[in-house]
Amino acid sequence: MWKLKIAEGGPWLTSGNNHVGRETWEFDQNDTGSSEERDAVDASRAEFQKNRFRTRHSSDVLARMQLAKGNKFSLDQQQKPKDDETSGDINIATVSETLRRALRYFSAVQAHDGHWPGDFPGPLFTTATMIIVLYVTESLGTMLSSEHRKEIYRYLYNRQNMDGGWGLHAEGESSMLSSALNYTALRLLGEGADDGPDMSMPKARKWIHDHGGATMIPILGKVWLSVLGVFEWSGVNPMPPELFLLPSFVPIQPGRLWSHFRMAFIPMSYLYGKKFVGPITKLVLSLREELHIHPYKKINWKQARKLCAKEDAYHPHTWLQECLADCLYSFGEPFLACWPVSYMRRKALRQIADFLKYEDDISRYICIGAAQKALSMLCCWSENPNSDAFKHHLARVADFLWLGEDGMKVRVCAGQSWDVAFAVQAILAGDVAEEFGSTLKKAHHFIKASQIVDNPSGDFARKYRHISKGGWAFQVADQGWQVSDCTAEALKALLLLSKFPSDIVGDQMETCRFHDAVNILLSLQNPNGGYGTWELARTHPWMENLNMTEIYADIMVEHQYVECTSSVIQALALFRQKYPVHREDEIEQCIRRATEFIEKSQNEDGSWFGSWGVCFTYGTWFAIEGLSAVGQC
Repeated sequence: MWKLKIAEGGPWLTSGNNHVGRETWEFDQNDTGSSEERDAVDASRAEFQKNRFRTRHSSDVLARMQLAKGNKFSLDQQQKPKDDETSGDINIATVSETLRRALRYFSAVQAHDGHWPGDFPGPLFTTATMIIVLYVTESLGTMLSSEHRKEIYRYLYNRQNMDGGWGLHAEGESSMLSSALNYTALRLLGEGADDGPDMSMPKARKWIHDHGGATMIPILGKVWLSVLGVFEWSGVNPMPPELFLLPSFVPIQPGRLWSHFRMAFIPMSYLYGKKFVGPITKLVLSLREELHIHPYKKINWKQARKLCAKEDAYHPHTWLQECLADCLYSFGEPFLACWPVSYMRRKALRQIADFLKYEDDISRYICIGAAQKALSMLCCWSENPNSDAFKHHLARVADFLWLGEDGMKVRVCAGQSWDVAFAVQAILAGDVAEEFGSTLKKAHHFIKASQIVDNPSGDFARKYRHISKGGWAFQVADQGWQVSDCTAEALKALLLLSKFPSDIVGDQMETCRFHDAVNILLSLQNPNGGYGTWELARTHPWMENLNMTEIYADIMVEHQYVECTSSVIQALALFRQKYPVHREDEIEQCIRRATEFIEKSQNEDGSWFGSWGVCFTYGTWFAIEGLSAVGQC
């Protein structure tokens, strides 16, 4: 059976906190489980498969079954509400008992290190990109067993739409990006061109052909198919690595871009600069015929670079972008290839390789997300297939594989720290701390163990990194990427816990570490008073006009958000109650400017737009919480 492993290390792995928060799945062929367990697993899979077009998201049934079992909690025997508790007569007693029942279940699915494991799937093409990298680097056989492949097949087929394609996300209509990449991934894993339940592979191929073939894939897909060898780099709009050589004050220097985009663009520009292509195998040659509607050798690649299926064109190219791409393609690339100017490309590639190595090291090869990890891992292999660095990369692939009743996928990341911070706040809000002290103690330990205790190594500012000491990542401390609202919510949870006796919730964190958290929050405020996600805004909003990714908008710049700003206001308001004299004036000024940002962001109808949740409801909720924390509403 599959086993969920928590906080376990292994060869080629390093950790600063004994792998707290790490989640991996391992297949144990010697443990088949009881017949009841096997039946329950099969039933959950069958139920999801039957209802996959109605209920798109999985419920982590497999993980919760194992966690409940480990905590000696029976999901089947959980106390059901009495008849009078389900009647129309709702009172304090019935609400209190319902709350306690919910928290008993919630405590039962807590991991032993204090967090709540769970899925974070994201875009439906993420699994495919990792499979392409493993195939190109000839690591597919060593990293993915037959059991892994079986579950990935299950996931990809469960996520296939009725029309044969795949959407950008679980609820999305079919897109060329996800359809072409997932079809490719299934073939690389071993599926035949005519395999799959209910003729799934022919259906997928028909959808791709009916929508113009793989030349219609957006630029992200063009890069991945070029790496594999089923697309030509001459069909990709230029991504010159020489941009990395520009001084840091130049707005288009990649180091000034939003962190998630930066950590994808830089390795993509490296692969583009090298025109890297993996081994051309028989399967790759077959895919050249299967994915395109015209003979591969007759495709007009110069024209193909401008093509994008209408289903993917969320952010279509402007005439300015087309002109810039044409100039770079027709004049820039030929010029940069000429001697002695070609020296610049070799220099840029060396500097990018060093930059990526630095990022790999300080994130312990987890990287900022799955898409960026796949790209960085491929760049690492292209530098030296036998390097220790690549072995470190392979060891972290398991961190991204998540198993649910819908199958196995590559998660974008996980949200351990974020989830625990809100879980603690929710339990404390229920006024039941004493009853659930064990749960809170474990969660308290997890939050303390997950604080980032050091800044990135070396001269991190020259590597375009912000300070991280005192912050919290979205996921685990080992990844090392501080996030403003994750830091604020973790700080809020710790401050609330500090109000309770240590024999109930555990010892509070040291004062100096509270101060470190405040220091990083103060450092992340932008001149307009608002807060972004990972870093300060480093470039100008007009840079969004240069965004060439057809499927995403507003990804070039670190924008400011009502939600992040509100979280910081709430955390600092709590902090100054406990430590009223620490950086008193700076905190007061920070809160004032952040409050003004929220007030100025309000729409005429009274709402606030939210970016990290269900839009207006989420944004307005956070805005009101932030303003309320400082007596503004």
